[in-house]
Amino acid sequence: MSAPHAPAGPDPDSLLDILEDTMTPEPEVRVTRYDVSCLPSDDINVHAYTLTVEWRGGDIWAVMDGPFALNADGVKDYEPRPSSRDDEWLATHRFDLDTALKIAKKAAPLMTVNGLPVAGALAMTEARRG
Repeated sequence: MSAPHAPAGPDPDSLLDILEDTMTPEPEVRVTRYDVSCLPSDDINVHAYTLTVEWRGGDIWAVMDGPFALNADGVKDYEPRPSSRDDEWLATHRFDLDTALKIAKKAAPLMTVNGLPVAGALAMTEARRG
């Protein structure tokens, strides 16, 4: 006795075509993060020397170094979980996009990773490239 087979349904490809033609809205594309670094994008250490400017909804952006948010002076502060962020903290760590990018551009050249400043990382890159 053979096992019953499920009835053949419509071709999945034709269903996708129908859905795309009739129901699928145009995708929305939005920028939600900018990377800011003094190291070239192909540098092996660029990830460690990169600040990010991240969208937080509306016209609000944060300047981040991993789990740390920078304030207007470029000072890092651990970003608490959302339920622990009070209005005072948010006021000092959230910005409009232009301000956030200015803060990140000002702070990026001052980054130090494991005691090595940006200038040292750039010198190492040049030495490797010969």
